[in-house]
Amino acid sequence: MANPIRIGIVGYGNLGRGVEACIGLNPDLQLVGVFTRRSPESVIPLHAHTAVFALDELSTRTTEIDVLILCGGSKNDLPEQSPQLAAQFSLVDSFDTHARIPEHFDAVDATARASATTALISAGWDPGLFSINRVFGEALLPDGASYTFWGRGLSQGHSDAIRRVPGVAGGVQYTVPSDAAIAAVRSGSRPELTTRQKHTRECFVVLEPGADADAVRTAIITMPHYFDDYDTTVTVIDAETLARDHAAMPHGGFVIRSGTTSAGTDQVIEYSLALGSNPEFTASVLVAYARAVHRMNQQGQFGAKTVFDVPPGLLSPKSAAELRAELL
Repeated sequence: MANPIRIGIVGYGNLGRGVEACIGLNPDLQLVGVFTRRSPESVIPLHAHTAVFALDELSTRTTEIDVLILCGGSKNDLPEQSPQLAAQFSLVDSFDTHARIPEHFDAVDATARASATTALISAGWDPGLFSINRVFGEALLPDGASYTFWGRGLSQGHSDAIRRVPGVAGGVQYTVPSDAAIAAVRSGSRPELTTRQKHTRECFVVLEPGADADAVRTAIITMPHYFDDYDTTVTVIDAETLARDHAAMPHGGFVIRSGTTSAGTDQVIEYSLALGSNPEFTASVLVAYARAVHRMNQQGQFGAKTVFDVPPGLLSPKSAAELRAELL
């Protein structure tokens, strides 16, 4: 077997833990360690043999790591970390603020091209796998309309955003699709739906002592790019209820393309996910794309990349010949 691809994990929350677990399922990958802003001694990894280092140590390990997988949040962590770390490492991130992806790409691309690294941004299932299926739908059914629905499920990015609101000690956010909107799309009628008509958002928050509930609620429902375009409810709960009722992280959704190929001939393409653990599945996507990033870097493909730039075969540990024989 060829030398394993050496992976470093930056950040160790639910996503980082999922990445650690997934690397263990891939014999062609090797985990160098977890790099954290917390005290390394305070981090308890999934496996006892996993090394934990201070984030500041990364700069001393450039020759030991082939690809970094960044597991921070999109609101504050990745906009800073991805451009900075692309100066020394090839990497994968899961930046998921759709409206800001172009500017994030440009910032990362400038650093990665100058440094001859390969940095894949916005990997995951949306953006990521759903993005690819939107491209397929539009390309295959040019006379049509595309729709994306998420949930019902816990959104990591949106949950991270509400936890950063002043006065919030903890919280989660659920995205809830409209059953009526989904039924209308599946009928082939191509309804015109606003953002507000397709989904609602449900937030459950634990307040810090002395926090103003109304101020917290207002800060959440008016947050640009996250909640301002949706009907959002904010429910205050205690820490025990959060731990008891909101520890699981299910998610999922649908990408649907409805179109016609000739007069009276309707076609519908649908791709769906039903996830028992959002972070573990997202981690699995990041790990597969880390493999592709390393291969692309070895081929001299430098700069920022997205899932649109990656041939599917590069995600698999199998060779091109094996893929042709077994899966084509």
